[in-house]
Amino acid sequence: MYSKQIMGLDDVKRVVKAAEAEAQKNGWNVVIAVVDDGGHLMYLQREKVQLGSIEVAITKAKVAVMFRRPTKFWEQTVADGRAGYLAMPGMLPIEGGAPLEHDGEILGAIGISGVKSFEDGIIAAAGAAAF
Repeated sequence: MYSKQIMGLDDVKRVVKAAEAEAQKNGWNVVIAVVDDGGHLMYLQREKVQLGSIEVAITKAKVAVMFRRPTKFWEQTVADGRAGYLAMPGMLPIEGGAPLEHDGEILGAIGISGVKSFEDGIIAAAGAAAF
């Protein structure tokens, strides 16, 4: 019998708390989005940041979960000249999305938007590390 792990709300809160702490430590106002393993939004928080960052954060999280790797990988791939990846459906190759993995399974992802992409990546990594 197959047993599937799922990410619960307590898990999401732990991830968000770590991401929020990293953002606050650096004085960065951001959107924090967490999606489940199907890319469905479980949590969204926006703190004094432009409205456009809402969809960007959600999309970064979706890309991280759907393509099973941090969005930084895709940003670097495109920067290395592989522009064809820009045409992939649902792709947003900008750092700030990270999968949430437990026991080798990706159970969701976090996406951050609001500051420079490498700073978004720092916050996302802090959240993912707390998972």
